[in-house]
Amino acid sequence: MKVSVVVCTYSEDIYDHFQEAVDSVLAQTYDDIELVVVSDGNEAVYQRMTDDYGDLENTIVSRTDENVGISAARNHGIERATGDVVAQIDDDAIADPNWIEELVSVYESTDAIAVGGKMTPAWVAGKPGFLPEEFYWLIGVTHRGFAEPGEEVRNTFGSNISFRREVITELGGFDPNVGRKGDAEIQAHESELCTRLRQEFGRGVVYNPDAKVAHKVFDYRTNPVWLIKRAFWQGYSKRALETLLPDAGRDEESAFLSFLLLDSIPWRVRRFVSKPSITVVSQLVWLVMLTGLVGLGYLYGIYKWR
Repeated sequence: MKVSVVVCTYSEDIYDHFQEAVDSVLAQTYDDIELVVVSDGNEAVYQRMTDDYGDLENTIVSRTDENVGISAARNHGIERATGDVVAQIDDDAIADPNWIEELVSVYESTDAIAVGGKMTPAWVAGKPGFLPEEFYWLIGVTHRGFAEPGEEVRNTFGSNISFRREVITELGGFDPNVGRKGDAEIQAHESELCTRLRQEFGRGVVYNPDAKVAHKVFDYRTNPVWLIKRAFWQGYSKRALETLLPDAGRDEESAFLSFLLLDSIPWRVRRFVSKPSITVVSQLVWLVMLTGLVGLGYLYGIYKWR
């Protein structure tokens, strides 16, 4: 089974991180890999890609004509991929050496049409003690209570997800109107695609937590103000997605809210009663606050998308 791995980037400022991501793909234990690197409209980045990777076997170096955003750039890479499976990794992530091998193991042992793995944190600026693990999804890391091994979910993170090529091609790839573009960000592009996957094929993404990718968590992502804004706009994005695609992931969102209210908050209250600490209190406060902020963003989305 041949696997094409698409890696996109757009700025010379993060090219060193992009190289680390690509090098982690080249260091995989699985042999039958095609590397597809895409410069999102940046000629200078494209030239560096060509110099660094243009002579490698099973490697495609390409560029979009202009800055089109992460979703359209990924579609550009998917169109050029020739593998049986197309996998995605971000330019600020590092794949575990067994990443592709673990994804392929699910395809070979099941009839899965999409497989994703676990995002782990690579703390660049140190681990924030106040941030509860239930909200690690805000920083691009798989959160506590996400899913069981082998469970079929709506989606995993876009930096650790794969599809059979004929499936993602039939879906038309990612919606170019959703996802990062320059400094702007409309969130939930992988959620939008995987909602269409479920609607079209009646299937989801099989989760294999042994397929690991580390996401670099830079200092700005641990800034409390950034997290507050992120939570609000994530809530807004959830409502926007529901408007674009009715019932998009409503069951998953309801289950996660129930998990927060009935499991996580009571668990932390019990921890505080049995062994009080500043860390437990701060995580409890942030858990409640972030839940409320996501809810406020969702309500704002109802107002904006009515």
